[in-house]
Amino acid sequence: MNLAMAIKEDSETMRERKCIVTGEVREEAQLIRFAVSPDGDVVPDIAAKLPGRGIWVSADRATLERAIAKNHFSRAAKANVKASAELPALVEKLIVQRMTGDLGMARRSGALVTGFDNVARALDSRPTPALLIEASEGAAAGRRKVIGMMKSRGLDLPVLDCLSSAELSLALGRENVIHAALKAGALAERLIFEAGRLAGFRSGKTDAGSIPAHEGIA
Repeated sequence: MNLAMAIKEDSETMRERKCIVTGEVREEAQLIRFAVSPDGDVVPDIAAKLPGRGIWVSADRATLERAIAKNHFSRAAKANVKASAELPALVEKLIVQRMTGDLGMARRSGALVTGFDNVARALDSRPTPALLIEASEGAAAGRRKVIGMMKSRGLDLPVLDCLSSAELSLALGRENVIHAALKAGALAERLIFEAGRLAGFRSGKTDAGSIPAHEGIA
């Protein structure tokens, strides 16, 4: 299973919104909410909790850049608002902060294990993990081994690979984190959700920042 499929499984509980650029009605997992500050600045609302009318844009860098360049925010707000060219970079940063914060909470709660051997043991435990995590620049051979172990046990877990080893290591307070596994729960669900949105702001990734679980397995 990849992350896009995992998000789709939960889509029945998600609300739908319209992107101000494309006009498409999409699930919130595929969009970023923005709000307008009292000073008229457009600000990202990653958690979708800020007061006021929300302005929704598809969760990808190109669409957001188009919204800024073509003044879509002012039209949507029906006012002259200011949308900084730095918004795409800020959105990416905020999503990463949200994900690494959740990973830190998962580690502190004992819901997450790191390291190849610990992930292998977790795959043999009950209940099995809900999510595998692989550093984006991790060696392909190591990733194939982890996914091969998963498949050999008849498992089909989503794989999150949109965070770097440095980001994972900082979040988890450990050096050189490449492999991790996370138990089922709200944190795993949030990480899958945010990984789907982060993929649109990071080049070189496809299919919601994940790889199909069977890729590279003979």
